[in-house]
Amino acid sequence: QVQLVESGGGLVQAGGSLRLSCAASGRTFSSLAMGWFRQAPGKEREFVAGSRIGSSTYYADSVKGRFTISRDNAKNTVYLQMNSLEPEDTAVYFCAAYQTFGLWDIRTTPREYDYWGQGTQVTVSS
Repeated sequence: QVQLVESGGGLVQAGGSLRLSCAASGRTFSSLAMGWFRQAPGKEREFVAGSRIGSSTYYADSVKGRFTISRDNAKNTVYLQMNSLEPEDTAVYFCAAYQTFGLWDIRTTPREYDYWGQGTQVTVSS
């Protein structure tokens, strides 16, 4: 089993920045591919960013150039740096993970991930 705990959400004005953290435990972190998803009220959960086990990354078009995902294997933590935030970014943000040996996986749907955190609220005011 893998336990994921997110932190760092909050209220920020449009144009501002936030950094989310997700601490993982229960498996060798370096073998976990990580992802960030978000879910706004009344909407489906959507992919935001992914970090492969080789630390390469990929993003949803809606956040490309504004958000950066990174990981620190020594701290068993993945981060999501969010800049130039917009009201449309308001959502509950979830950290997710799956175990893999693949260096070039692309997984952008929730059902492809095996482990989930509890979520952290991000609210961007206009």
